[in-house]
Amino acid sequence: MKQLNYKTLKEMNYEGYLLEQAPEKVLQFGEGNFLRAFADYWFDVANEKAGWNGKCCLVQPIAPGLAELINKQEGLYTLYLRGMEQGKAVSYKRVISSVSRCLNPYEKEGFEAMMQVATSDELEYIVSNTTEAGIAYDPQCSLEDMPCASFPGKMTQVLYARYQAGKPGVVVLSCELIDNNGKALLACVEKYIQQWNLPQGFLNYVRNDCTFCSTLVDRIVPGRIRDPEELARLEAENGYRDDLMDVGEVFGVWNIEGPDWLEEKLPFKKAGLNCPVVPDVTPYKKRKVRILNGAHTGFVPGAYLAGFSIVRDCMENDTVRDFMNKMLYEEIIPTLPLDKDDLTAFAAAVQDRFQNPFIDHALLSICLNSTSKYQARNLPSLLDYAEKEGKLPPCLCAAFACYIAFYSQDIQALTEAGLVCRRSDGQEYTCVDDRWALEFYYDHRNDTVEELVQAVMTNTRMWDADLTKVPGLQAATVENLKRIRAEGTLAVFASCL
Repeated sequence: MKQLNYKTLKEMNYEGYLLEQAPEKVLQFGEGNFLRAFADYWFDVANEKAGWNGKCCLVQPIAPGLAELINKQEGLYTLYLRGMEQGKAVSYKRVISSVSRCLNPYEKEGFEAMMQVATSDELEYIVSNTTEAGIAYDPQCSLEDMPCASFPGKMTQVLYARYQAGKPGVVVLSCELIDNNGKALLACVEKYIQQWNLPQGFLNYVRNDCTFCSTLVDRIVPGRIRDPEELARLEAENGYRDDLMDVGEVFGVWNIEGPDWLEEKLPFKKAGLNCPVVPDVTPYKKRKVRILNGAHTGFVPGAYLAGFSIVRDCMENDTVRDFMNKMLYEEIIPTLPLDKDDLTAFAAAVQDRFQNPFIDHALLSICLNSTSKYQARNLPSLLDYAEKEGKLPPCLCAAFACYIAFYSQDIQALTEAGLVCRRSDGQEYTCVDDRWALEFYYDHRNDTVEELVQAVMTNTRMWDADLTKVPGLQAATVENLKRIRAEGTLAVFASCL
């Protein structure tokens, strides 16, 4: 079977959209599955729908990477977007042609090519996703390194070369999963400017001519297909071999924090894509954390104790699904500072995303580190609701009791792997969390319900507060936990409806 490239597609008389030649307008640090299913997809659609006429030149952020494979396929790869839309399973296939090539800057030729792109007249954007650890200042980096070990060091090298060449500033779109990713990257670049004694004019260029945008990305990308039978079937259908085939969910949104003019400059609005430019991404981060992530943490520990294993199966159970929706629409959305229609639409998409027939999202993987997750995702909604409404939100309270139940259900042992518990059907499972949290629950394994709830709620290391001070919450938690142990979590979910 022939390898995917432009010649192969021409020989097949491929009828989908392709753009073989265009200026390299994007320098992208990161060549993995996520950016190829996310940013490169947006730029590809912008080429087709908005006539953007641009290519993305990718750069490996670390030495081992995909440059050889990407260049072998001339930047082409097949992207499948799969999921649910309005309750129906959908799967879309698209050959992405927005990528020109991939550079390995750890080779002399690749480093020089990166600098050539950096100083070109065509460059407009720098995009990055170098993992959560990528935006970090390493004082060992030097301007003379080829290249700097850290991503912010490389960014400083690239921008300084562009400044020296007298080229206009660029728009920087950071996609790393940290708060204020664009601001954090700019702060690291400024540290290198100071450390390397670079001119004040360059600092002004970085601050005033370049636009560093914090962004919020939202798309689940399972990545490459692991099942050899499915891969063989898809390649047989396509008629070519694709070593870079990528898979993402249908849902996707890219919130970009920036000035008003940026929305018109970016090609996404003209292409009808869900990439709004907003003055502050913080409310949208709160929306994602409290609705999408909060839904997971709100029902998953209880659903696992009830015998479920994957998210999709939970959505097919009336009690679990209705519990989640009541929590979202009646308890979480009223606490959020965004347009209610926007919040409702986002929440409606959550159920479709959780019903995705192409993703087997294991409940136990979602339950990792549930202590900090409940503290960040659900507790703020509970406290905000209680303050605003003057009463407790029943679903969020039930979720809190389910969290405690998950960590205290028939504790068997504390091992190096975590806290081993056993649910009512005899299935053993391991709670994985900070060691101190697991030791806390193990130490309280023989407590009565009242003693355990008191200990949990007064543990300020867990919650940054004494939750017994919240009127009625302690009594509600004791009642819910007793009912979970006597009747099961589904009975508690049902009692909230």
